[in-house]
Amino acid sequence: MKFSVLVAIVPEDLEQEAIDAARDQGAGGITLMSGRGISNSAKKSFFGLQYDGSQVVLLMVLEKSLSLQVMKAVQTVIMPDGEDSRGLVFTLPLEHIGGIDHTQLEKFEQYVKECM
Repeated sequence: MKFSVLVAIVPEDLEQEAIDAARDQGAGGITLMSGRGISNSAKKSFFGLQYDGSQVVLLMVLEKSLSLQVMKAVQTVIMPDGEDSRGLVFTLPLEHIGGIDHTQLEKFEQYVKECM
């Protein structure tokens, strides 16, 4: 079985919506990390203080055939109706993996077979 890592960087206010979209498409476990971004556009200013807003990084290990549909689902959250993107989502191939429980892997394989 081949795996991919899906990385989604979303604004904090879209965190739950992105998680729900990923789960609806078959994503299981999701690791969340807090982050801040630095963009090349002008920053928001409040009494002379700059505020970029906080972001959440979602990391998912997915079976390769699921990764594209999960990525598309998350993309609809960060780019609704073709609007400017409010985040970033991409996948990376995963060559080696350890630490996945065999029973979890079997359940995952069964889920993929049922979805196909």
